[in-house]
Amino acid sequence: MSAPVELSIATRPLAGRVVLVSGAYGGLGRAAVEACAAAGARTVLLGRKVPRLNRVHDAVVAAGGEAALYPLDLEGAGADDYAELAQRIGDAYGRLDGLLHCAADFRGLTPFEHADPALFARALHVNLTARWWLTHACVPLLRRANDSAVVFVVDDAARTSQAFWGGYGVAQAGVEAAVSMLAAELANTPVRVSGLRPGPMRTSLRARAYVEDDDGLSRDPADYAQACVTLLSSEGAAHRGRIWSPPA
Repeated sequence: MSAPVELSIATRPLAGRVVLVSGAYGGLGRAAVEACAAAGARTVLLGRKVPRLNRVHDAVVAAGGEAALYPLDLEGAGADDYAELAQRIGDAYGRLDGLLHCAADFRGLTPFEHADPALFARALHVNLTARWWLTHACVPLLRRANDSAVVFVVDDAARTSQAFWGGYGVAQAGVEAAVSMLAAELANTPVRVSGLRPGPMRTSLRARAYVEDDDGLSRDPADYAQACVTLLSSEGAAHRGRIWSPPA
C-alpha cells in the first residue's frame, strides 16, 4: 500500500502545499508557477498586471493545476497591504507553505552621476524593501506549517556590484544579507530561508543590460524552475540558510 504514496511524493513534491509567488508572470516567475503547480502546489500569483496574471492562471488551469490571482503593485503597496494579503491567504486556504520572491525591477545600466534618484529608490524598494515587508507579513502564517520555505531569487552579486547597476545592484547585496539574517533568526522554527541564484536567463530584465544577439550564456528560465520546486519542497532543507547556484 505504500508504493502509490511514495510515487506521489516523488512526482508531486509540493502536493498539499500552498505557494505564493511574487513576480508570477515574469520569466522565472511564470516558469516557477507552472512547475510548482505541476508538482502539486496550490499557487497564488502575485503581480501588478492583471491581464498577464490571467494568462499564467489560464495556462496553469489548462494543465490541470490550481492557481489564484492576487493583483498588487509592489512599488505602491504598504505594510498594511501585505498584512491583508497574508490574512486573505489564511482565510482562503488556512495555511501557507512557501513564499518565492521572483519580482524584480531593473531599468537598465546607468552611470551614477546620471541616475534618477527616484528610480534608484524604486529599485531599492521593489527589489529589497518590498520583499522584506512581504516576508514579514507572511512569516506568522508560514510558522503554522510543519515545514515551510521562504526563497529569495538573487542575482550574481559579483556582477551586479560593478559599475552602473545602481539601486538594483545595491538591493542584490541587501537580499543576500537578508537571507543569512532571516535564516539565523528563524533557525529554530519550521520556516526555512534560502536563496536561489540562477545562471543567466533569457528574460526582459537581462535584455536591458545585454544585447541578446551577443548573449550566448543565457538559458531559458524554465531550466531553473525545478530548482524553485526543490527549495520549496522538503528537499530544500539541504539548502537552509544558503544561496544555491544550481546547474541549468
